[in-house]
Amino acid sequence: MAQKDIPFKGFTLQTFRFFKDLKENNYKEWFDANKHIYEKELLNPLKSFFMSLSPAMYNIDSGFEMRPHRAMSRIYRDTRFSKNKDPYKDFMWLVFQLPVTREEWKDYPGYFMELKEDSYTLGLGLFQPKKKVMDAFRDEVSYNAEEFQKITQKTVIDRGYVINGEEYKRPIANDLPEYFQPWIQRKGLWVEKIRPIGDELFSSDFTDMVKEDFMALEWLYNFMKEATEL
Repeated sequence: MAQKDIPFKGFTLQTFRFFKDLKENNYKEWFDANKHIYEKELLNPLKSFFMSLSPAMYNIDSGFEMRPHRAMSRIYRDTRFSKNKDPYKDFMWLVFQLPVTREEWKDYPGYFMELKEDSYTLGLGLFQPKKKVMDAFRDEVSYNAEEFQKITQKTVIDRGYVINGEEYKRPIANDLPEYFQPWIQRKGLWVEKIRPIGDELFSSDFTDMVKEDFMALEWLYNFMKEATEL
């Protein structure tokens, strides 16, 4: 059976035990001896999860990159450009984003899920956009302030997401109420929900839970995407 046809049945306790063990044994000999565990308990379930989520994400944006090998992180760390010289990452993530170049990805919004030893994160955002992209985003927020607050309060804040991103050292002057300041005073912007490892991860129902959350963020995704196209 091809990997893409294997249904997602949930992660396992061994998935997160692998992260823990790797953190304590981050060297090639240990990884090579335990690569079969990595593939069985982490890599293949994550691929299956990605594929199970893909139809819903395609409905949000048919342009999303849908090839797992392009949309999932590698466990291998590129130590050439990292201060951390451990050969392996002790986390993995997947993204749903338009298939743009290495540089262009910074200016386009993307959904993400990250798995670690003791937590998982769901989110959406513009991570390192050019200033003109955030300027356009701020202009759109100001122009559609009432609608923006009404929808993001319900679909983002009330669902447990928090606003993140590097803030400007000198606040940008504006006339918007306090609700909007966390949204506009940033060089990059993403919303994220971090949760401890729980029973929901060990069931196929985890797909439906994430799908519901990501579909709720669709309005914000389109709002961000339109700002990048201005």
